[in-house]
Amino acid sequence: MIISRTPFRISFFGGGTDFPLWYRKYGGCVLGTTIDKYCYLTCRFLPPFFEHRTRVVYSKIEVAQRPEDIAHPAVRAALKFLKIKRGVEIHHDGDLPARTGMGTSSAFTVGLLHALHALCGQIPTRERLATESIHLEQDVLKEVVGSQDQVHAAYGGFSHILFQPSGQITVRPMTLAGKRIAELNAHLMLFYTGIQRTSATIAASHVNSLNSNAERLQRMKALVDEAVSVLAGRDDIERFGELLGESWAAKRRLTKAVSNSYLDEIYDKAVAAGALAGKLTGAGGGGFMLLFVPPQKQARVRKALKHLLCLPFNFESSGSQIIFFDRETDYSTEEIARQRQQLHWKQRR
Repeated sequence: MIISRTPFRISFFGGGTDFPLWYRKYGGCVLGTTIDKYCYLTCRFLPPFFEHRTRVVYSKIEVAQRPEDIAHPAVRAALKFLKIKRGVEIHHDGDLPARTGMGTSSAFTVGLLHALHALCGQIPTRERLATESIHLEQDVLKEVVGSQDQVHAAYGGFSHILFQPSGQITVRPMTLAGKRIAELNAHLMLFYTGIQRTSATIAASHVNSLNSNAERLQRMKALVDEAVSVLAGRDDIERFGELLGESWAAKRRLTKAVSNSYLDEIYDKAVAAGALAGKLTGAGGGGFMLLFVPPQKQARVRKALKHLLCLPFNFESSGSQIIFFDRETDYSTEEIARQRQQLHWKQRR
């Protein structure tokens, strides 16, 4: 049995420039971090005594004879991609709900590939996990998703990620002083808006109009470098919050689907109570709202948004990991025959 643990992420800057249709032409970059909220995947080879060959447990329970018969797209694609012939049982658990802008779908794909590779006796690199996850989501499943979530989930940590027109992806870990990281973490608050949505639906509304949004996306890309300079320098940390607000304003102009009157009202209440700025953590349309709030004003913001769940969190730096490994039982032909004979004898009694 194998258990993988894969972190969810917060995207700060550059979202939208990580779509292949954009960065294959102009190049892209993002700044984000993983947090201490995780996706857990438990995988094991099924003993040869079950009628089904595959069992998948998530919000639904599926049993199937072939990978092709599995409804869950990522599970179906991963089993076929890795050409796993034996029966497998897969269980999913997560700290956060799906479709909330925290990279949950890609964390699932990365964690599943990690667990299945480990189950087959392989130790994949972080680069391989990210690359294979991007391939499954974008090329096999044809989902309208970017490339940052898979990289964040595989590598973990606070990262500046560059996407080259050649397709090459470079991960630059932010080597910041612990005091600076703690200062930033102390200024951030996460609130769950209660709206679940599919990021691909939001993304599709602006991916086909990337050229018309080129000026805004170029500015959003430039904000990444400015934010990196703020964190690595001695600027007041509140400058980071100001840039966050500018990035959110630019993103809202990409498409009307990014926000709505309910989300705007949440944002306005937070700012009126003392938040400097904020943004939705993923493609938009709902999910979690990230707010930059000086610590002395956070009680007021929490009170103003008391109808929403406030999620405490810390940054994490481990990325996807195998946290449990237990060698499977090696069923020999003789042992299988003995087990079946014993089962048959019990049934006759």
